Amino acid sequence: MRKLLFTALNTVVLMGLASVAFAAAVAPETISMIAIATAFGMGIAAFGCGLGQGLGLKAACEGTARNPEASGKITVILLLGMAFIESLAIYTLVIALILLFANPLIG
Repeated sequence: MRKLLFTALNTVVLMGLASVAFAAAVAPETISMIAIATAFGMGIAAFGCGLGQGLGLKAACEGTARNPEASGKITVILLLGMAFIESLAIYTLVIALILLFANPLIG
């Protein structure tokens, strides 16, 4: 139930922000709304990535505490997972910078 609610909330937020991104007229309020949307997007991405990294580190620590002999394999998998999670935040940052400084949607 929680996953369905989270998915529905994300859909509503993205649909609401899409109208700002696809606005045809270029006005100062449109540019400020794009800035607000990119700030919210980066904040949500940072929150989600931080949460994912925290849960991954928690699971790795628990796994190492239960089986100390497997700490090498757990560390490798943890670092690989952390890199994938961090890349999601970097992709969000790149998209936010594109929308702010080189917006292809504004004529």
